[in-house]
Amino acid sequence: MNQDLLRLVDVIHRDKNIEKDIIFSGIEACLLSAARKNLGTTDDVEVTIDHESGDIVITCNGTPLDPKMLGRISALTGKQVLIQKIKEAESNTIFEDYSVKLGQVVTAQVQRFEGPNVIVNLGKTEGFLPRRQQIPGETYQPGERLKLFITEVKKSGQRVKIMLSRAHADFIRALFEIEVPEIAEAIIEIKSLAREPGYRTKIAVRSLDPKVDCVGACVGVRGARIRSIVDELNGEKIDIIKWSDSPEVLIMNSLKPAEIDAITLDYENGRAQVIVDESQLSLAIGRRGQNVRLAAKLSGWELDIVSPDKIAAGEAIDIGLIDEEDLKKKPNKKLTAEQVFGPDNDETQETDAAKEKAEDTEAATEDAPETEEDTKAETEDAPGTEEDTKAETEDAPGTEDDSEPDSAEDSGESEVKSETDDLAQCAEKAVSDAEEAVPDDEADETPQSEEPEKETIDAQPESVTDDGDETT
Repeated sequence: MNQDLLRLVDVIHRDKNIEKDIIFSGIEACLLSAARKNLGTTDDVEVTIDHESGDIVITCNGTPLDPKMLGRISALTGKQVLIQKIKEAESNTIFEDYSVKLGQVVTAQVQRFEGPNVIVNLGKTEGFLPRRQQIPGETYQPGERLKLFITEVKKSGQRVKIMLSRAHADFIRALFEIEVPEIAEAIIEIKSLAREPGYRTKIAVRSLDPKVDCVGACVGVRGARIRSIVDELNGEKIDIIKWSDSPEVLIMNSLKPAEIDAITLDYENGRAQVIVDESQLSLAIGRRGQNVRLAAKLSGWELDIVSPDKIAAGEAIDIGLIDEEDLKKKPNKKLTAEQVFGPDNDETQETDAAKEKAEDTEAATEDAPETEEDTKAETEDAPGTEEDTKAETEDAPGTEDDSEPDSAEDSGESEVKSETDDLAQCAEKAVSDAEEAVPDDEADETPQSEEPEKETIDAQPESVTDDGDETT
């Protein structure tokens, strides 16, 4: 019997990974309970077992008792105590073993389903995979082997509950540590990781050895390393980028494959405005905003993706070139160059030159000559005659024979018309001032000299209409 006892203790020790001392103490508690049940007394009862020989000694008030006297009922009572002790010891052992594996990847076999939750067999115990920790779209079959990430180990009474996950972000990190030896050896460091389970993962890596290419080491020869990880995740896409201490470079890398035009950082609020071309806007945002969300998590900045047209619209609203309400009604309205940048500089310069000439003409009119000879000289020099007017009108752009002018021709035409009107008004005012200054007798003596002047003055306004159009 003694040898059988030692052999059974050794078997339990190897199968359950329970220390022999714990098993012997459980047997002693079992015999003590059986002895008290059989004797029906609360006297001093002691049970000792020799761990080397397996001899059992039971004493009651110092009197030795034969273990065979305990009876069958007392033995069943002691058996329950022994089973409880062994289960308690086994639970403590499992808890200690898997507490060390917290944050690691284990391989398990699908055993059964409890509603949407999956129960897997870890060998010594069972694991619990809740629905929220499953990859969306995955289906499992009984007997299927899976790689799982241990997220939590806790005790529930005498049982140990091990919580597992396949959707955790650190599950990707643990898979890379298994597949890439450089990461396990701390030659390559995973600086940041962002994941949307079942769809896409972005990971930023940095090499501590300048001779090692961090991205190439993670991808492997012909993509062998990254392919095994993607296969384990059932086709989930993984983007590997190089880490940078510069926020601009990191944001630019995290938004790949989109091409970035400019980045503006707001360090106080932790926001970054990213300017991309209209053709790259959808690529930078991604499907349902997936790319920009992952890039924001990876870089640690709140990202605003905008196009140059939106920035121009905002500036135009600020300076009052367009109405904000109008822009809300028509969000896709394109702005003209004049609304964004103001009028053209060349047209502005031409308009300013015409205004200066008009001011000079008005100043000269105030100093008009009072004598008839000065008036005649100015009238002859002024380009207000019918022949000069026709010549200027023929040279000026914007005649009836011209086709639709562009914006530059309209500007030149308006300038010529403005100068012609100003000169005509100047000549007419000068002649009228001269007539008032000449006496009546001189007006009678020289009737012939005044007639051409009147014809010249009358001919001037007929050459140009009020609207600036040429008359035939």
